[in-house]
Amino acid sequence: LVDKLIDGRLDMVVGCRATAEQERDAAYRAGHQFGNKLLTHSVVQLFGGGFTDMLSGYRVFSRRFVKSFPALSGGFEIETELTVHALQLRMPCAEATTTYRGRPDGSVSKLNTYRDGIRILWTIFKLFKAEKPLVFFLVGFVLCVVAALILAAPLALTYIQTGLVPRLPTAILSSGLALLGFLSLACGLILDTVTRGRIETKRLAYLQIPSIRAE
Repeated sequence: LVDKLIDGRLDMVVGCRATAEQERDAAYRAGHQFGNKLLTHSVVQLFGGGFTDMLSGYRVFSRRFVKSFPALSGGFEIETELTVHALQLRMPCAEATTTYRGRPDGSVSKLNTYRDGIRILWTIFKLFKAEKPLVFFLVGFVLCVVAALILAAPLALTYIQTGLVPRLPTAILSSGLALLGFLSLACGLILDTVTRGRIETKRLAYLQIPSIRAE
């Protein structure tokens, strides 16, 4: 893997942390393994890829990756940004199993389970909205239209039977939700075009960066 990284065939190698059964409790605090799997699975489902330990800090990068990565996060969200950046630009990546043991006596982890977990989840949400706007706003469109149809169905039946609309506020709410849904769809279509152009620009800039061997 190191040779492939050096000659430009890989852009990122992630060290998947593996612990012996008897050392697992010392290496991972309660909930960390579950949280890692949950967040990793969320990123894989939203952005693709086959990562199994997205939050691992054991990483090696190529020159191309480093020069093309705009670091925006200032905390433990950085691993999520690194992973999504690689997936977005379709960079060749690999995983290698590494040994992970408990911290030495007297040292304290800077990771706050709940606070940093929420921050990472919020980062995934923001990246999903920014990088896949059509899917993001399509969800809003479906929710709004379904809610509008549920509210409008009994009104439509009453109108067919009596020719009257007895609950005008409900009719206005239903119409507003439908309009909001189609507005969400329009935003998704527009932003998807903008995002596609931005990704193409980033991809071309990334491909222009020579590998170490090319120099």
